[in-house]
Amino acid sequence: MCGTRGSTPAPGRDFVRYGGHTSCVAVIPPDAVAPELILDAGTGIRNATPLLAGEPFTGTIALTHLHWDHVHGLPFFSGGDRDDAAVSLLMPAPQDGSTAEAALERGMSPPHFPVTPRQLRGSWEFGGIEPGQVRLGRLTVLAREIPHKGGRTFGYRISDGTTSFAYLPDHDPTNLGPGPDGLGEYHDAALELADGADILMHDSFWYAEEFEPAQTLGHAAAEYAIGLAVVAGARQVMLLHHRPDRTDSELDKLGAGLRDSPVPVALAADGEVICR
Repeated sequence: MCGTRGSTPAPGRDFVRYGGHTSCVAVIPPDAVAPELILDAGTGIRNATPLLAGEPFTGTIALTHLHWDHVHGLPFFSGGDRDDAAVSLLMPAPQDGSTAEAALERGMSPPHFPVTPRQLRGSWEFGGIEPGQVRLGRLTVLAREIPHKGGRTFGYRISDGTTSFAYLPDHDPTNLGPGPDGLGEYHDAALELADGADILMHDSFWYAEEFEPAQTLGHAAAEYAIGLAVVAGARQVMLLHHRPDRTDSELDKLGAGLRDSPVPVALAADGEVICR
């Protein structure tokens, strides 16, 4: 886990144990020694470079969407910004007829930023993908479109043929209706991604006690993720995309309140290593 915070980074002494970097997960397949797939490029992608042990990144970065907290780290990923790097960057295909590179360049170019995506060093390819399944090296990735405010958004399911995890860091299921408990619908895309997954990594920007469907800002409640895991048969829930103002002690308290959940629940932290 390279970045587990949502919306904005959260620096400071109250955010040390869970971390303050925004969305990024580095995936190292079995028998590999370095990440070959990176999910999202928030500021947490800076933490992926040390995992390369001095070598360049040669693999794929898959973005769930183009909100700032999922792309702002991209030009600071030094493992990918070097002459010997080879990066394939994938994102939900733009629906306005533009290319993936052009869509990314709207936020990463002067006057917003001094360099464009194409000016990153190394070999970079930019591609838009549609919902479906793709093979990326030793991994299979299933992409499904999920509701989230302000732009086309995908959730992903990653499998190495033996284990799998689902990654839905931004998800607004109430956009499709209140569902059985007012926290959102257990809709087909979410159910397919979470179906039997070893780990469901899911948006937990809100908790039920503070959840107001009209004010979700495109996010889900932690209790929704737990309910989704139960319905879909996922074995464990890992809550991420923590609100940027939630301190370590607040997250500890919220996590303690979920100990009696029907599936095991953990709160993701920057730097955490998950082995299955």
